[in-house]
Amino acid sequence: MRYLAFCLLAVVSLVSCSKDDPTAGKLTLAFTNKVGSQPLVLETGQYTNAAGEAFTVSTLNYFISNIRLKKDDGSTVSFPGQYFLIRQADSLSRKAIVEQVPFGSYSSVTFTIGVDSARSVSPVSERKGVLDEASYGDDSMYWAWNTGYVFLKLEGTSPVVDLNSAGQRKYMYHIGGFGGMTGTTANNLRQVTLPLAKAATVTASATPSVGITADLQKLFNGKTLLKLKDLSTIHSPAAGTVVADNFPSMFSVQ
Repeated sequence: MRYLAFCLLAVVSLVSCSKDDPTAGKLTLAFTNKVGSQPLVLETGQYTNAAGEAFTVSTLNYFISNIRLKKDDGSTVSFPGQYFLIRQADSLSRKAIVEQVPFGSYSSVTFTIGVDSARSVSPVSERKGVLDEASYGDDSMYWAWNTGYVFLKLEGTSPVVDLNSAGQRKYMYHIGGFGGMTGTTANNLRQVTLPLAKAATVTASATPSVGITADLQKLFNGKTLLKLKDLSTIHSPAAGTVVADNFPSMFSVQ
């Protein structure tokens, strides 16, 4: 019995150790949210979009997934199982640490804004961490009625928006929609590829940090010029496509 117990312990130890690849390290994607040249400050920050409309921001959240890194030799490494929820209200969340990155030098980073269809429809037991739909509290990032995640949530106020029932001039952009299993809803997943001016080299002793800026000014003025006066509330995938098309314009490497 002692021999059997020892063997079982040895097997468990080997399995545990195998999770850590000795030839892999980490890379940090550090996100900074801004509005043009101004830092994003929730509630109190005063901004003006490209249409000349004044606005404030009370909430900014977005999902990052399906990260790929391109090596200097042109090959790519994918990290499909790592998901991150970037929240302006949580400074720690704005540092996405990519695990198990093979040692080497990387010249570009690619990621998706949103959560892919396969993971969106997977069993609840397989959606943990930032994908746990019960973990958001009042700041929900999951559409229970639409069975999918809100890829980007932007909320705030603007004097150009009509008063709501609570007497507030509030805008709400809740952008989601992964296409549905039969393509019955809009597919608002968008991919971003950013070349790095300087290669990020991952070694046993070095964990590089890639600074990425998300500019809300570009969200309002990307492929399409958005006006809060004309479009102040979005709660459906179909209505959100015009905003999703502006996602790639938001991001740049610092």
